[in-house]
Amino acid sequence: MTTVGFIGLGNVGSKLAGTLVRSGVTTIVLDRDPAAMAPLLEVGAQSASSPADLASRCEVIITCLPSPAIVAEVMESTDGVLAGIRPDTVWVEMSTTDSQEVIRLSKLVEEKHGYAADAPVSGGCHRAATGNISIFAGCDRATFERLLPLLSVMGRRVLHTGELGSASKLKVMTNYLATANLVAVTEALAACAKVGLDLGVAYEAIAASSGTSFVHETEGQVILNGSRDINFTMDLVKKDVGLFISMAAEAGMQLELADLVAGIFDDGIERYGPREWSPNIIRRLEDDYGIDVVAPGFPAEMVDTEPEELGGEIRVRR
Repeated sequence: MTTVGFIGLGNVGSKLAGTLVRSGVTTIVLDRDPAAMAPLLEVGAQSASSPADLASRCEVIITCLPSPAIVAEVMESTDGVLAGIRPDTVWVEMSTTDSQEVIRLSKLVEEKHGYAADAPVSGGCHRAATGNISIFAGCDRATFERLLPLLSVMGRRVLHTGELGSASKLKVMTNYLATANLVAVTEALAACAKVGLDLGVAYEAIAASSGTSFVHETEGQVILNGSRDINFTMDLVKKDVGLFISMAAEAGMQLELADLVAGIFDDGIERYGPREWSPNIIRRLEDDYGIDVVAPGFPAEMVDTEPEELGGEIRVRR
């Protein structure tokens, strides 16, 4: 049986690693915060003393970390993954990161006679907790087929996106789309509050209309609850939108809406801090216009009620 090493047990990583452990996959975990490791160790995961130690004991190494700089440190430090990786091991980068950085690090993995894939996830932390999230995988077809059984444990829908780096490009694009939609949803709900509409009715009107979206039906609910807890913070939004803008700029595109969205979150971070929940971008409108965009009957956090089951590959139309 494949032994998997999982480095980075944050909001998403802890849930993906938990799915592996719950599914009976031999899993070695590592995080700089011992408290993040404790719940997984209690249910059967093993621990490692360093990235090098973890790498020396695994056939597949997964990183799921907050920024490209942290990934580079984990991979390249003196006790990093590259110091311990064995031949024929696959490194899977599940962070939302820069595609060029993935390609750079993959070359170092290949020098150690290993393989690499970028495999970011999409669909929200609540779906990561139940193995129902979507996974994009960029790598050669042979590596994808080797990883597919493992990815199908962590995700319901698995898409082979093509060459290494392609998944990371698609991931920053989809995160940008979600963020732009979040800004639109907050403006729509705030305007409804300002003109005196019933916000419970407004929520249902949007959900039943051509204007609905995954963001409205998830983040819209925690906005109206008032918790705004979607397990994603403003600094991460800023990073992801910035990666999307940079990707387009490298191809010679000057984006319009993306720059506006980035500016809105710059203002949100200045007002409320980088670790504020991202749906609380609506506080800008609440504070500026003296409104409270809340309504009874909505949950404080999202819980996935879809049954957990083994995933499979998404077939691309040709």
